[in-house]
Amino acid sequence: MKKRIREYGILIGTHETGALNKITDVPGVTVGHYTVDTDEHKTGVTVIMPCEDNMFANKLTAAAFVHNGYGKTAGIPQIEELGTLETPIALTNTLNVGRVQDALVEYMVTRCEREGVKVTSINTVVGECNDASLNKITERVIGTKEVFEAIESAKTDFEEGDVGAGKGTTCFGMKGGIGSASRLVKIGDETYTIGVLVQSNFGKTKNFVLNGKPMGTFLLERMEEAKKDEGSIMMVIGTDLPVSDRQLKRIIKRAGVGLSRCGSYMGHGSGDIMLGFSTGNRYGYQEEAGVVAVKQLNENMIDEVFEAVGEATEEAVLNSLSMAETVRGYEGNVRYSLTDLYLKEL
Repeated sequence: MKKRIREYGILIGTHETGALNKITDVPGVTVGHYTVDTDEHKTGVTVIMPCEDNMFANKLTAAAFVHNGYGKTAGIPQIEELGTLETPIALTNTLNVGRVQDALVEYMVTRCEREGVKVTSINTVVGECNDASLNKITERVIGTKEVFEAIESAKTDFEEGDVGAGKGTTCFGMKGGIGSASRLVKIGDETYTIGVLVQSNFGKTKNFVLNGKPMGTFLLERMEEAKKDEGSIMMVIGTDLPVSDRQLKRIIKRAGVGLSRCGSYMGHGSGDIMLGFSTGNRYGYQEEAGVVAVKQLNENMIDEVFEAVGEATEEAVLNSLSMAETVRGYEGNVRYSLTDLYLKEL
C-alpha cells in the first residue's frame, strides 16, 4: 500500500501543513493527470490549474528561475519579462513539449472564444523531464486528447507517485514521480499557503539523504546499479500570498534548498527549473487604468516564506518517492521504489 512520507513517521521541518499537504491547499488550485502505462510506454501529462476563471483575461503574478538549464521548458521568456501567467502549467516528457504546448493553445483559444475574450497571442507553459529509460520517448504518445483529459480530471486531492508526467521518471536511481506538499505561513493577522508540486527525475543514488540521514551507500547495496545525476526536476510553487513577481522569484529560488536537503548537487545533466505563481495579485486583460494598485509582502517578513518553500520542496520530493511503486518499463528496465528498498521496513 502506498503511503506518503509522513505516514512513515518522517516529519520534514517545523511549519504547519495545509489540510491536504499538497499544492492544492492554495485556494482555487487543482491538478489533473493522464497516464500512459504499457510495456513500451511509461509516460503522461500532469496539468496544474491555478484558478477556476479564465487566466488569459485575468492573469496571475508569476516568476521562473532556471537553477541548471539542461531542460526544454516552454514559456519561460515571457514569464521573465512580464511577470505574469496566462495559462495552466503542464508537465510531460522531453519530446512531448511541443505537442502538449499545442494542446494548451487549443484549450485556451477555445475557452477564450467561448467567453468572448480576444486572443492573438498566448504564452503556454510546459515543463518536462526525460523519461526515456522507462518510456519509448520517440513515439511521443501524449497529444491533445490526453492533455484535455488531464484538465478535465483536475481536482484538489490528486494522485502522487508514478502517475501522469511522473510515470516514467527516475529519482536518485529509484522510481520517481509526482510529489507535493504545502506549508502555512502567518503574516500579520493573515495565514497564507505555500504549495509545491514536483516532477522528480534527478540525483545520484550515492548522494540521497532522507530527513538528514545519508542513505546512498545503504541503498546502493540493495540496487542493481547506480545512476548518474542526469535527468531533471520541475518544481511548481503556488501561493495566495500577495507578492510582486520580483519577490516571487526570490521565493521560488529557495526550492533549491529542499533539493539540496535531499542530496542534490544540481548535476551537469540535470534541468532544475522552478516555476511560481501567486493568486494574490491578478491583472485584468482589459485593464484601462493607467496605474494599477498591487499588494506585496513586507520583505522583512519573507524569511518564514523562504523556510516554508524549502520544507515543502523537500517533502514533495520525498512524497514523489514514497508514493511511487517499482516499475518495469521499456526494454525491461526496472526502477525500484524507495518503499520496496527501505520504507516498508519502518
